[in-house]
Amino acid sequence: MAKTILTVDDSAAIRQMVTFTLKTAGFQVVEASDGEAGLRTAKSQKVDLVLTDQNMPRMDGLSLIRALRAEPQYKTTPILMLTTEAGDAMKAQGREAGATGWLVKPFDPQKLLDVVRKVLP
Repeated sequence: MAKTILTVDDSAAIRQMVTFTLKTAGFQVVEASDGEAGLRTAKSQKVDLVLTDQNMPRMDGLSLIRALRAEPQYKTTPILMLTTEAGDAMKAQGREAGATGWLVKPFDPQKLLDVVRKVLP
């Protein structure tokens, strides 16, 4: 059965590119337009990996990661940040919040797939 990936980004264009890349590789994808919607989606349906932006309205990526890590079913689920934020301080905050990895936009589709396959159980 295909692994399900939740992609959370306020940019419809980024969600579309990520979804296309992942679906072409055989993954199932569910989308959310911000952290609050992402959290609701993750609570309503189990996903195998979360791919989130940092800068979004209503709930940013770090807050989403902390909220997911507080949920028993997401304690060990891989969570990747896909963001324009590339600073070491932000990456450290991501690790502290519980991010599994970090990818910087614009992303290379093959690199995204390589990282996703590496962290999925």
